[in-house]
Amino acid sequence: MISIKGLSKAFHKGDVNEVIALDNVNLEVKDGDFITIIGSNGAGKSTFLNALAGSYPLDAGRVVLDNVDITKWPEYKRAALIGRVFQDPLLGTCAGASIEQNLAMALKRGKKRGLSLGVRGKDREFFKEKLSVLKLGIEDRLKTQTGLLSGGQRQALTMLMATLVRPHLLLLDEHTAALDPKTGGMILDLTAEIVESQNLTALMVTHNMNQAISMGNRLIMFHRGEIVLDIAGEEKKNLKVEDLLRRFSELRGEEGVSDRMLLC
Repeated sequence: MISIKGLSKAFHKGDVNEVIALDNVNLEVKDGDFITIIGSNGAGKSTFLNALAGSYPLDAGRVVLDNVDITKWPEYKRAALIGRVFQDPLLGTCAGASIEQNLAMALKRGKKRGLSLGVRGKDREFFKEKLSVLKLGIEDRLKTQTGLLSGGQRQALTMLMATLVRPHLLLLDEHTAALDPKTGGMILDLTAEIVESQNLTALMVTHNMNQAISMGNRLIMFHRGEIVLDIAGEEKKNLKVEDLLRRFSELRGEEGVSDRMLLC
């Protein structure tokens, strides 16, 4: 489904501050995989998602999505195939546009846009149906300015927008980190429901190891720009946080690793 070979990216190349963010990363992702991604700050997690989204050019490597080489595609062209939810709830929606206008833009992702009405009557019924699933009471507020919604409501709306047209790949970059625990839990439940109901292929970066273990069918760990751990199936189901910390210590030859050392 997705073939990633030799992905490399360095920032400030040739400078004293040069940072190798991705170091020859290889990953094969099957259709329907829900992969959680963990690692310390600066390990390469978000850089990896940005590289897949086309946020900047790669130094080396190749990305093939559904047998199409998208390595040289710009970000706007990849957006037709890739849905994305950011850490900041304010980034996924247009604050000055109404709820229905945001959804109308999401509905046209990957399609040619003419001069027809942005929001049609049948679209509104469709939007109401989809919004009602969120159980946030915003299905009857289609004309409300999105900037007036709470952070949790906006993040739920972003989740809906990212998957309104079924994406070939869904990228979730710590999308609950800026929310309070209760709201974050609601967004995680929504995530699991959407990914399962649409059988989506998804990559989710998280700093919460319990989330990484409990969600998805596969877990990978980044460290210093490399994938150092890849666990799936029954091994992942039986995994505990202590096991993850021990494996990290063994792989990197570092004793006494704690969750704080690993994730901060």
